[in-house]
Amino acid sequence: MTKQFRIVPEIYLFNNCQEFADAFSIGERDLILTNPTYYHGYMDRFCGEANVFFLKDYGTGEPTDVMVEALYEDVRQVTYDRVIAIGGGSIIDVAKLLVQETVVPLEKLFDKEIPTKKVKKLVVVPTTCGTGSEVTSVSVIDMTGKGTKLGLQTDEEYADAAVLIPELAAHIPFRFFAASSIDALVHAVESYLSPKATAFSEMFSIKAIETILSGYCEIAAATDKEQKKQALIGEFLLASTYAGIAFGNAGCAAVHAMSLPFSGAHHVPHGEANYALFTGVLKAYYRLCPDGKIQKLNELLSHLLKCSQVQVYDGLDELLGQILVKRSLHEYGVEKEELKRYTQTVLTKQGRLTANNYTTLDETEILHIYEQLF
Repeated sequence: MTKQFRIVPEIYLFNNCQEFADAFSIGERDLILTNPTYYHGYMDRFCGEANVFFLKDYGTGEPTDVMVEALYEDVRQVTYDRVIAIGGGSIIDVAKLLVQETVVPLEKLFDKEIPTKKVKKLVVVPTTCGTGSEVTSVSVIDMTGKGTKLGLQTDEEYADAAVLIPELAAHIPFRFFAASSIDALVHAVESYLSPKATAFSEMFSIKAIETILSGYCEIAAATDKEQKKQALIGEFLLASTYAGIAFGNAGCAAVHAMSLPFSGAHHVPHGEANYALFTGVLKAYYRLCPDGKIQKLNELLSHLLKCSQVQVYDGLDELLGQILVKRSLHEYGVEKEELKRYTQTVLTKQGRLTANNYTTLDETEILHIYEQLF
């Protein structure tokens, strides 16, 4: 008998922030990790005497070990029983660390020289529709000393509650919506193709793919894309959680593994970095192993994109390009000489992810994908 599936956090859906605050009785024993936009725009009048920290006070961009350790020095001065993360993937990833018994030195935690041991409650409120981190046990941090992003995955990082509030995501800038929702699409596709996928995880992968691509078709056809995005944000928020549940069980793979080295080096947002690699990896998979499960994926994509199976990857690029313009690696400042180093990083540092590849990608194949997308 093999384990098939599980969902760890309880999942809540509220109409607005006041409903959430009332239900969770936010008070002085809570630590809220967020950013000013969400706090002052939505939450401040509901949070009583809670301890509030803004991640942006410790650095900009996606979180680094330096930022986390500086934040922790301040956090350890207050008393709290519960961490409430209100934000995107960066805030959620950091919050998962603040509930651990030992946080620093962070590099030793990620190298598993220090064991994870959850000693606080964790409530996660996503404000984007992409990471799915509210239902996963993964935290990704840019380790400056190593020159790459690394992921830590343990059961101790699961939230106790995942809280969905569409009003928090409705007004995020369109570009952030695009990058985060494409990230959710990548989660759904990679988990669907993963050798760890089961009939249960596949249901969530497929529902996420269908919801996201159908929503993109509506947005692409709309005269006012922002207005249509706002109307559909609740569906995209659900799709992100569906995809998070799927990859929390089946894992992500080469797209994520290959995006982490260059996004860390050039400070590229996570979802956008995944987008740059997405169809390049799918094309390599199909070329190497066309008769496997990827055929079923292509059938699904063909139906949703209303194109032939031969054209699915071009059709996918065309649709996604109407949501967010795709950029080549060199447009992010990547130098061609870096590609071999990234390839070695994938092979030596990202085995947690590459173990979930649809088919084996050796050194030659990984470098070839990078070069094709350069």
